[in-house]
Amino acid sequence: MTIHVTSKDFEAIIIGGGQAGLATAYYLLRAGVDILVLDDQEDAGGAWRHVWPSMTLFSTAEFSSLPGKPMPAYEGFPPSDHVIDYLADYEQRYRIPVERPVHVDRVERVAGGYRLHAGDRSWTAPYVVAATGTWSTPFVPAYPGLFTGTQWHSANYPGVGPFRGSSVAVVGAANSAAQIAAELTGVAEVTWYTRHPPRWMPDEVDGRVLFRRNRQRALAVQRGETDPGADSELGDIVVLPQVRAARDAGWLAATPMFNSLNEVRADHLIWCTGFRPSLGPVRRLLDGTTPKYPGLHLVGYGDWTGPGSATLTGVGPYAKQTARTIADSFGMTVK
Repeated sequence: MTIHVTSKDFEAIIIGGGQAGLATAYYLLRAGVDILVLDDQEDAGGAWRHVWPSMTLFSTAEFSSLPGKPMPAYEGFPPSDHVIDYLADYEQRYRIPVERPVHVDRVERVAGGYRLHAGDRSWTAPYVVAATGTWSTPFVPAYPGLFTGTQWHSANYPGVGPFRGSSVAVVGAANSAAQIAAELTGVAEVTWYTRHPPRWMPDEVDGRVLFRRNRQRALAVQRGETDPGADSELGDIVVLPQVRAARDAGWLAATPMFNSLNEVRADHLIWCTGFRPSLGPVRRLLDGTTPKYPGLHLVGYGDWTGPGSATLTGVGPYAKQTARTIADSFGMTVK
């Protein structure tokens, strides 16, 4: 439910209208908290609006739902447009008040809470939830030397089109690199650079297994028990069908990592080297990854905000926990 608010005080404001922001809004609204979601995208879908064309979920639809509304059925692993449609429908179903596009420039402490600024506009609330994800902050490591071709990152990889008939260097030892390298092997000469041999997860492991594992980890941490271990103990790469086909055909042989960009002989270089949390508007209010002041919460940034919290299904418990903390302060109950 896209709205336009010129200026108003709210009980809680969520920065980010992707999966983490929507899940948190769902619980806050059910408790009766007066909220606003500020999203910098043109429309619903969060980071899923910007992934490469062939990217899919790791899990089937029934294991990829936010709290409340199940994702509609899909045969196989849902593509990005299925996820985007689901998130858009989720907003409408729960009448989540989202204003977009709004880019929050900064958040400052004021008496009674926080003031959020976006250009010449501002909003205030005693509680702020940062749910800005990581996609807008791609990470590229520093290497000496010079690469004269075209550089890309998995964040802006556009699909196979620009790479047909060319030579491509793909850097990274995790899922994005394996998927992109596998896709390009049929249309380009691909060299896949990794710092260590690829660590494949067992072929039968997909998002359903990872969801159960992350749930076990989250419950153990909540009970004060020892963390049973990250997904990386199983390996780094989920063997999706296209990846399996390329690997089994011998097309995904990794090359040891280069020491200098001068060593890379390719028309294109694609960095699949991950992301960093997009914490710009709240960074100065944090001590590392911990809020310095009460009333500021972070949801959905990966393991440092909770096992599985960066996934559709996994974010729910952390969104609920954050919403409960906020609602309790107003004497409200999260259902």
